[in-house]
Amino acid sequence: MSVTHEPTTHPYTGLILLSGQDSPGITEALFSALSPFAVTILDIEQVVIRERLILTVLIYLNPAHAQAVEADLAECAESLDVDIAISFSHSNPESIAAKSGLLHVTALGNPLKPSAIAAIAGELAERGANIERIYRTASYPISAFEFVVSGSTQQEIQAALAIVSADQGVDIAVQTGGLMRWAKKLILMDVDSTLIQQEVIELLAAKAGVEPQVREITQAAMLGELDFAQSLQARVALLEGLPESVTEEVRNQITLTPGARTLIRTLQRLGHTVAVVTGGFIEVIEPLLKDLGIELYRANSLEISNGVLTGKTTGPVIDRKAKAVALHDFALQAGVEIEQTIAIGDGANDLDMITAAGLGIAFNAKPAVRAAADSAVNQPYLDSVLYLMGIAREDVEEADDQSRQA
Repeated sequence: MSVTHEPTTHPYTGLILLSGQDSPGITEALFSALSPFAVTILDIEQVVIRERLILTVLIYLNPAHAQAVEADLAECAESLDVDIAISFSHSNPESIAAKSGLLHVTALGNPLKPSAIAAIAGELAERGANIERIYRTASYPISAFEFVVSGSTQQEIQAALAIVSADQGVDIAVQTGGLMRWAKKLILMDVDSTLIQQEVIELLAAKAGVEPQVREITQAAMLGELDFAQSLQARVALLEGLPESVTEEVRNQITLTPGARTLIRTLQRLGHTVAVVTGGFIEVIEPLLKDLGIELYRANSLEISNGVLTGKTTGPVIDRKAKAVALHDFALQAGVEIEQTIAIGDGANDLDMITAAGLGIAFNAKPAVRAAADSAVNQPYLDSVLYLMGIAREDVEEADDQSRQA
C-alpha cells in the first residue's frame, strides 16, 4: 500500500539520470516505473542530441522505498536498453528551490570553438557564478548558445566576459532574466551600415564624382572626430547640382543587411515595434521603410529646388542627440518604458541612443561604440539580435513556415 510522503526539513531526494539511444516510449516507461511509489516530481530536464537522449529527474521519495525504486529502475533500464544512474540523499530544500536573479549569457560565433566555451565557463567559475543550464538557440548561419547563470551580478559578469569576447573573437551579451525579458519592446535601428549595407551619402557622392572627399568626412564623423552636423553640412554641400532623379537611382543600389527582413518580420509578428532613425536622407530610404512595414522613422531631408539638389538640408538635423530624442519619443508612441527599448547602431552618431536604451547593441561597430554598448554583434547577420532576445532560430523558421502555409 502506498504511503503519502510529507517533505521534512531535510527531505529525502533521488536524482535519476537516464541516457541512451532515443526512441518513442522511454519517458513514459521511466515515469510508469516510478508511479507505484509515493514519489513527488521536483524537476525534469530532457534533451536529445543526434538521437542520444539524456533525461534527468529529481524526486521526493520515502526513504523506505529507495531500494525498491532502485530495483524497479534497474529493470526499466534493462528493458529499454538504456543506462540509468540514481543518487539518493537528504537535501536542504534551499538547494533544490527555484533560483531567482538569474542572468542570461548569450554567445554567438562563426565558428564557436571549445576554447571560447572554456573561457566563458572559466570566468564565470572564477567569480563564483554557476551555470544552471546551457542550450542552443541557433546553429546556422552562426552558432548561438545561451547560458543561464546564478550567483553573480550583471555588471561583474559583463566586465569579465568583455575580455573573453575580444580574446576569443565571439560575441557575448549578458542580460537579466525575469518576466520583463519577454515584454513588448521598441527596437530602434540606425540605417547606414546597420539596416542596409551601404552609406547612402557615399552612393550619392559617387553620382557627383566626390566619393573620396565624402568618405573621408564620413569616417571622421563616425569616429567622433568631427561634429556630425558640421560634417553633414560639408558633405551635402558637395552634392550641389545633382538632379533629383539620383535619389531613385541610389535607392535601387541599396541592399539590406543579411537577416534584416527576418529580424523585422519576426519582431513585428511578436508584437514588438520596429523603428528607424538615421543621419541619412528620407528621400532615399522612405519607400524601403514602407516596404518593410516600418511606420516610425526620422531622417534628414535634402533641399531640392527646380529638380536639383541645392547642397543643403531642410528641417532639423538628425544628429547624435536627435537620435536619443527619437528613442524616447518612439518609446512613448509605442507605449513601452525606456527599459524595454533596444537600440542598434554602428557609429559615434548612435552612441547616445545606444547608452540610453535598455539594451544597446553595437552592430559591426567602431571600437568606441562597442565599448559603450551593452552588447556587440560582429557577425554580418542582423537577425543575430533575435538570439540576444532569447528567440531561437527554429522558432523563427517554424513561424515562417506556418505563414507560408496560411
